[in-house]
Amino acid sequence: MLNIDISLFALGGFAFCGGLIDAAVGGGGLVQIPALIHALPSSSLATIFGTNKLAVLLGNTFSISGYLRRVKIIWRLIIPTMGAAFIFSFAGAYTVSLIPREFMEYLIFVILIVMAVYTFIKKDLGRLHADISIGLKEILLGIVLGAFIGFYDGIFGAGSGSLLLFAFVKCFGFDFLNASASAKLINLGTFTAALCFFVPSGNVLWVIGGVVGICNVAGAVTGVFLALRYGSGFIRVFFLILLLFLIGRMGISIL
Repeated sequence: MLNIDISLFALGGFAFCGGLIDAAVGGGGLVQIPALIHALPSSSLATIFGTNKLAVLLGNTFSISGYLRRVKIIWRLIIPTMGAAFIFSFAGAYTVSLIPREFMEYLIFVILIVMAVYTFIKKDLGRLHADISIGLKEILLGIVLGAFIGFYDGIFGAGSGSLLLFAFVKCFGFDFLNASASAKLINLGTFTAALCFFVPSGNVLWVIGGVVGICNVAGAVTGVFLALRYGSGFIRVFFLILLLFLIGRMGISIL
């Protein structure tokens, strides 16, 4: 049952904001998951995460369809990276009890700070799309990055979309617009892998997940529109704001 302190309407509002943020720069789960936890106090964390994954998968699917019409995807790089992310997200969920969550939180906290400082200093980072050739070296690097971020997504997941976005910009010379579109495709694999666990175990609230998912879709469509309308400069600023939010939120919880 929903907590009387927060209505389904309010939860939908948070889902809209989460979908908008996620479609543009990733990290929408840090808005949506706390809202679900507050709205569903009697549900387990597994049910919270399963319901959230259903909603974000719907939003992610619609944001991808919006990007595909305007952004050229480098499938030779994306497909193996997505495959690695799917497999290791699955593996991450299996090994969640073997790796201390605190270790992953501290590691990602440091990475987020480095990402924020580097993006702020490098003013031209991600403004132009480098037309690099994708050879075996780049594909292997994509597989390694997909495996690492997919594994993290299976264990914890907060900010995985933002990590992917930064990786595509820094490692492959993508602009922020192309990186955002590519990150959404990789997350399609990690979200699907997570649902392969949550659905069979009965940890998805379908009605609430569906309503939240519809609101997430509306936010995602809005986020894609803003990203395509205002381009990489807008996404860069939005990305920096999100990183500061992530750093602050994670810092409060672990320090």
